[in-house]
Amino acid sequence: MTTKTDNPKDSAKRTKPGSDDRAKISQMVLDGMRSGLSAFKACQAAGVPQSTFSRWVDDDAILAENYARAREDLIERMANEIMEISDQDVGITDGKKDWAAIQKHKLQVDSRKWLLSKLAPRKYGEKLEVSGDPDRPLAFEKIERIVIKA
Repeated sequence: MTTKTDNPKDSAKRTKPGSDDRAKISQMVLDGMRSGLSAFKACQAAGVPQSTFSRWVDDDAILAENYARAREDLIERMANEIMEISDQDVGITDGKKDWAAIQKHKLQVDSRKWLLSKLAPRKYGEKLEVSGDPDRPLAFEKIERIVIKA
């Protein structure tokens, strides 16, 4: 009869990766992110839980810096994907435009635009500018409410 500890596969899963393994796995995750995978998908591909990778990032300043750069690369790649999707020619079926394909492209672009506005709001977010006329600048008035008990 075999127990869980007798199975070599189970014991391999429970071992914690050493510093060499951690560096290799971290590099795999970062490379995956740079190639367009989300951090979650890149962690899955590297075989490490995202929570573990996040802990490694918190513990290692160099890894945190590399992660930030990989995330910036992922964001830029997403912005480039918006342009690629927008520029794709939508096929014509039976002499008519394929409206389902057009809607799919629109959804893909809108989803990426929304995500970019949340991930990098300074660069890709909606800009709200509050300004006044140079001749009549905006004026703020403070209104206080005083309650008098009778």
